[in-house]
Amino acid sequence: MRTLFFLLEKEFRQLLRNRQLIRILFIAPMIQLILLPLAADYSVKNVNIAVLDQDHSPTSTKMIEKIKSSGRFRLTGYADTYKQALAMVEQDKADLVLQIPLHFERDMTRENVGKLYIAINAIEGTKANLGGAYLSSILNDFNEDIVTESGPINPSPNAPQITVVSSNWYNPHLNYNLYMVPAILVTLLTSIASMQSAFNIVQEKEKGTIEQINVTPIRKYIFILGKLIPFLVLGLLLFSMGLVIARAFYGIIPLGSLWVLYGSATVFLFSMLGLGLLLATYSATQQQAMSLAFFFINIFNLLSGVFTAVDSMPNWAKTLVETFPTSHFIKIMRSVVLKGSDFHDTAYHLGAMALIGLVLNTWAVLNYRKTA
Repeated sequence: MRTLFFLLEKEFRQLLRNRQLIRILFIAPMIQLILLPLAADYSVKNVNIAVLDQDHSPTSTKMIEKIKSSGRFRLTGYADTYKQALAMVEQDKADLVLQIPLHFERDMTRENVGKLYIAINAIEGTKANLGGAYLSSILNDFNEDIVTESGPINPSPNAPQITVVSSNWYNPHLNYNLYMVPAILVTLLTSIASMQSAFNIVQEKEKGTIEQINVTPIRKYIFILGKLIPFLVLGLLLFSMGLVIARAFYGIIPLGSLWVLYGSATVFLFSMLGLGLLLATYSATQQQAMSLAFFFINIFNLLSGVFTAVDSMPNWAKTLVETFPTSHFIKIMRSVVLKGSDFHDTAYHLGAMALIGLVLNTWAVLNYRKTA
């Protein structure tokens, strides 16, 4: 234990002397956590819409005003022909085209049926889907307003009615930051933990100082622990700063216990630092370590459910994601912050991260060679 203590003292002294590393570990993630949630927002606003009104009736005018006042759409212009409206889409002046055909109001009055045509620019799939859904919802509300104003066609006092009332659990106001900020904090921890722990060993390889340690009787697992624990402490400090920023800038207060968050963060850092140390045993230079770390970090961040739901992925991808510590910690963070989950609720994900961390750290110890 004394050997481990002296090794830890050496590592902490070395880290504190490296002011550039401290700035990278703390200042850069703070700025990223403040800015990224503002940009990573899937709520679509100000969708550009072009209108082809061939009816020019009070009903069509009222419909257009309802669309404009919704706050979701920005009317970019009126078209005289459908070809002209499509040209506005091709020139990126409009995302959607709403065509109101001739005799629309007359058909609504006489036949109780009116047809509208919507053309959606589907190059950007997310914006197309949400823009089309917003417009359909507005048109449905407009239709209900017309029915309410005109009254039922066949009034019947005994006619059954079905009323649907929706309730949003855990995020009643659909605040996107509550969903994204915890996940973005996890991705920042992923990058810092895996990359910097790998750099720490590789730098000593490049400087030749690791040879001085290799000739000592220090056991391999003591050496790995000496490299792991300092970054585990720094990772928990970074995690604490992330929670403070989430509360100060986005008003996010976890509903669950901080013990659950910090316990889960410790297990997560244990697994990700194990990955970084393992990569260091396979790397001779910092360039090699950076390339390997970026390879895994990009896969973790893209497939772990930060921006896309894991449930929508194919089965082979779901199986692969189960081996990612990032995926498990994102689920824990969201469930603890939004739902107030405890250790019992997160036991599966904690166990999975602990098992992955044990495998990676054991692999790193076995793969580390004290002699060339």
